Amino acid sequence: MLRGSSALNGQTLVAPSKAGIDAWAEMGSPGWDSSTLSPYYRKFYTLHVPDEETKEHLGLALIDETVRGASGPVQASFTGTINNPVPKAWVQAFNQVHFGTTADPFTGKSVGGYSNITTVYPVTKTRNYAAFAYASSAMSRSNLKMLTETNVQRILFEGVEGQKRAKAVEVIINEEKCTLEANKEVILAAGIFQSPKILELSGIGGKDLLDKHGIPVVVDNPNVGEHMQDHLLTGISYELVGGIDTSDPLMRREPEALKRAQEQYATKKEGPLCVGGIISHAYMPIMEFTNSPDGEKRLQDLMSQHMGAHGSPEERLVCDMISHGQDGSGAYLLLQGQGVTHENEANADYDPIYQPGNFASIGVCQTHPLSRGSSHVKSSEPSSPPTIDPGYFTHPLDLEIMARHVLDCEMMRYTEPLNSLFKPNGRRNHARAHIRDLEDARRYLRETAKTTYHCCGTCSMRPKASGGVVDPNLIVNGTSNVRVVDASIFPLISRGNIMSTVYAVAERAADLIRGIA
Repeated sequence: MLRGSSALNGQTLVAPSKAGIDAWAEMGSPGWDSSTLSPYYRKFYTLHVPDEETKEHLGLALIDETVRGASGPVQASFTGTINNPVPKAWVQAFNQVHFGTTADPFTGKSVGGYSNITTVYPVTKTRNYAAFAYASSAMSRSNLKMLTETNVQRILFEGVEGQKRAKAVEVIINEEKCTLEANKEVILAAGIFQSPKILELSGIGGKDLLDKHGIPVVVDNPNVGEHMQDHLLTGISYELVGGIDTSDPLMRREPEALKRAQEQYATKKEGPLCVGGIISHAYMPIMEFTNSPDGEKRLQDLMSQHMGAHGSPEERLVCDMISHGQDGSGAYLLLQGQGVTHENEANADYDPIYQPGNFASIGVCQTHPLSRGSSHVKSSEPSSPPTIDPGYFTHPLDLEIMARHVLDCEMMRYTEPLNSLFKPNGRRNHARAHIRDLEDARRYLRETAKTTYHCCGTCSMRPKASGGVVDPNLIVNGTSNVRVVDASIFPLISRGNIMSTVYAVAERAADLIRGIA
């Protein structure tokens, strides 16, 4: 598939925080702050606003025209409808606990519950993704040739130490090895795992690792493949009262439901196949620390307990964002269906076991994790997959923060009007899904937390002495003409789904490459 991730993700288009992006510049990447990137967030998409009745139903009064994308190639919309009571109840429930959205999330300065944007084009009711929005219009260019079924083996270099120049790329096309000459630059956009893998196969990586696999060292940089970050996700599926449509029948592959959904979509562009995966979202601080006079002190005590008296500059930066409460240390989401079964999901065929009935799932992911992982080559053979160690929960504070958010999500389930949509004493998705206290929440997380596929950071943009792989122009340290343009360059993971930040980084990278940024 051309441009895979945006073609098969949950279509959730959410915003990073201002503080989270400003941290990139603070970590040593000048020109990568929120004021510089803000125009690029507006540039990549066009938001289609619904009619007034739907706006009222979804609680969209806080749309800010100064940050709204209005002319970009990616088409986006709100897919909630007035005959669906769930998104309205979501917004109202957060208002009940005094956490209605404080501003348009794309201002980068908001917390609270809201109806989020999805990458669905409302005119055709189709997913809008990178290949459609960008590549299709570029196919006719004379200077573009797109090769599929092509495997990159390595980049070939020449030149002196410190200024290695990429002269060609070695690839396999139809089982035949070819060499593609580089006239100007080589741009890696292979993703979080493949970009560091290609660099290491090309001799750019830690000397010890490269020597171990018999790869000649071109640039000794042990930071390649390090600093991997991800948002861990868990959630609970709650049984709904009757009369609320969900995706459960489709997830169970019920023949009649599949047939009906296909007919609705084909004839009227209506029904479950028109709805983006996640349509209700929230950025939240931990409520126990915001609803009490000594909350700030207790949060500081919790962080000190699990970090010691000091922490690395990066840890202190993350903890500052968590502690001020205006950024949100958790992202909550609601899916109308059993999105988190935790049953039979880990087998090779990924064949979750879905219960009968209709459910809604409230999920939570930690927005600013402190744990770090890695991804490295396991041999000099390009066809071998990398060795990936995500490092989940290796920093103890991550489990403590996320456990408290699990408790807050449980509280939101019982907040009106959401509470009225769930069956009293209804079924849940997992034997451990009845969360009573912090220990229950910790145990549930250890058993059920999984990736959101928001991985980033393995070719981090920061000074080499601080763990960097690329400089602020995205050029690989030690080379003169190799850039990386994908989520692997993020020095710090952005809150929520990272898709909007990937698009914004790509737009700014295009300007850097053309010399106009």
